[in-house]
Amino acid sequence: MAATQADSVAITASRFTAKDKSATMEVIEDLTYGSTAGIVGKYIEYPFDTVKVRLQSQPDHLPLRYTGPLDCFRQSIKADGLLGLYRGISAPLFGAAAETSSLFLFERLGREAVYASGYCSRDRVLPLSALWFTGAFAGAFTSVVLTPIELVKCKVQVPASVDGMAPKVPSVMSVIRDVYKYEGVRGFWHGQMGTFLRESGGCAAWFGSKETTTKMFYLLNERSATSQLEKDALATEALPLWQQAVAGASAGMSYNFLFFPADTVKSRMQTSPVGGTKQNRSFVQEGKALWNQHGLRGFYRGCGITVLRSAPSSAFIFMVFDGLKRHLSFA
Repeated sequence: MAATQADSVAITASRFTAKDKSATMEVIEDLTYGSTAGIVGKYIEYPFDTVKVRLQSQPDHLPLRYTGPLDCFRQSIKADGLLGLYRGISAPLFGAAAETSSLFLFERLGREAVYASGYCSRDRVLPLSALWFTGAFAGAFTSVVLTPIELVKCKVQVPASVDGMAPKVPSVMSVIRDVYKYEGVRGFWHGQMGTFLRESGGCAAWFGSKETTTKMFYLLNERSATSQLEKDALATEALPLWQQAVAGASAGMSYNFLFFPADTVKSRMQTSPVGGTKQNRSFVQEGKALWNQHGLRGFYRGCGITVLRSAPSSAFIFMVFDGLKRHLSFA
């Protein structure tokens, strides 16, 4: 009885699907509030993301330029100032809005797919296993939207030299123009396999960890209640902010750690020069080259700082999204 009630409370509080509202309003809320939450999270994490990409994309045929995250921060600020860490943020801001809104939209569509399959009836709360699946479903579809945006972001963050020439800091538009000129529309999806693996697996962990942690907190809070009236009150209230933050942080850390090697290979593919004489490597070819040069450690270069920055970013994303859904419903 207690577990069933906690399941219901956890899912209702986090996504508010119990409210009667039209499908159109649900889509508008997912897109609007997801975009807002994504932009907030991106401003928090972007300097760390720049350092992560620079660590990941160091050439495999040259000595390492950076000894670690702190050294990369130091050299980057010395060379370009603090604002240099925000270089190219315009595309990622658009990307964050597109990614986060798409994730919440496709996650809801994933729930509809689970209901339509007959795995769980609509009058029952989805089990955690189904919620991990809906996260993977959301990530798989979102990867198609995200790959071109990430490609532009990576090329702006890490200017590449072409045929030995000194790299110039490109603009977003110049990157788009060059990719289209030399590689056509297909070139914008270079690194799609890495994005697909990271997003489908990572988003299963992102949504799954958040819902699992949320359920755990509701169970703990219910056990500490001293009366049935207090338990009933808990069923209609959101978790305390610090518990929402922990749930969101656990989601971000799980997402980034579990599939970090796929992201490393993707970043290396997307920072390769455009228009040079070298042919683009496939996902497998890039992974083999990295393994031969640096072994397993090479796949986790920049992992620590990525997991660290993902905690506050994801915490704010879920807190902003859930807060807007709760207090500013369009219905």
